[in-house]
Amino acid sequence: MRRVLSNREIVLGVTGSIAAYKACEIASRLVELGAAVTPVLTRSARELVGPATFEALTGRRVISEMFEPLSNAEVGHIAVATKADLFLIAPATANIIAKAASGIADDWLSTTLLATRAPILFAPAMNANMYDHPATQANIRTLRDRGCHFVGPAIGRLACGTEGAGRMVEPMTVIEAALPLVCTGKDLAGKRVLITSGANHEPIDPVRFIGNRSSGKMGRALALAALARGAKVTVVSGPAEVPLPYGAEVIHVQTALGMAEAIAPLAGEADVVIGAAAVADYRVKDESLEKKKRHGEPLNLALVENPDILAQIGAAKRKGQVIVGFAAETADLIPNAKAKLQHKDLDLIVANQVGTSESGFGTEALRAAFLSPDGHVEELGLIPKDQLAHKLLDRIAALCSA
Repeated sequence: MRRVLSNREIVLGVTGSIAAYKACEIASRLVELGAAVTPVLTRSARELVGPATFEALTGRRVISEMFEPLSNAEVGHIAVATKADLFLIAPATANIIAKAASGIADDWLSTTLLATRAPILFAPAMNANMYDHPATQANIRTLRDRGCHFVGPAIGRLACGTEGAGRMVEPMTVIEAALPLVCTGKDLAGKRVLITSGANHEPIDPVRFIGNRSSGKMGRALALAALARGAKVTVVSGPAEVPLPYGAEVIHVQTALGMAEAIAPLAGEADVVIGAAAVADYRVKDESLEKKKRHGEPLNLALVENPDILAQIGAAKRKGQVIVGFAAETADLIPNAKAKLQHKDLDLIVANQVGTSESGFGTEALRAAFLSPDGHVEELGLIPKDQLAHKLLDRIAALCSA
């Protein structure tokens, strides 16, 4: 996993919601990404999760009380507030939101929220009636107006047995919302990045379709990396196994024609277009409006070619626009990728091996290479998809600034 949060200081505030257990996974994932995490537990939070868990996960002492004996002056609230690159409050109860909005400073966490100038991200978690209450909504608006950020809540069944808005979003969604706020290297800030992702399902009849094995994992990795680097990201996604990251605008489609239709009004305005979808080359000529029955005879389907979406975008490329494609091949990887690079008028193509257990659709890694129009080939070997995404965006950022 790429350590995109190396040298980043994050204060993780945990308050007294039943969702406090989710903060353990958040802490663990932040550390995996390279962040130094200072856990802060309110008194109510300590009734639900133990400090020892957070200390084991982060390698740092939990801060709880304002006046507890401190072995290191660096954990004083002013020092931590100044050093932090992000304050993440997850879960955030109605109480801490109200305190922050009103400027109340009666414990370590609320006091430090007043002192910090770092970005603040709240992940609300509370009863639906509490969340919908005019006071809570007014407090959230106040904090948003001051520049604070919010992720969630989700809608669903709550711990109190009621249904509604109030569930804390899942830990990975919290991480995805935090990344753009704290990542360094905003080399795509202000850039509009359009990504195609996932598979296409070309219908045979109302029940069956012709498809491929694309999982959407590469498209997701690209979208998340672009968001972390400051881009405004739109993803046109066919059916996929994984959700797109928080913060990306997502347009869902099923077929290649649907993907082409969705992309048409967007491509011209995008600064970067990345064609990572496994676009179906063919569709059924005559889709049946009723389920085809078995009659003991072969079923013959007439197929017609789908439009080459990326070639159309490449042909209409404007000055300064960067167009990148993927060439998923089972054989003759580099020669086939070179042909696609030239035919589609691309600025860069990623040649990737598919059809093996270690590389291809649904895997966590790809055996890949970058090919440039000047003939240069950069072999990457077998590389995790999240690392490949950032290496590709390094190249794209350089092309954008050329």
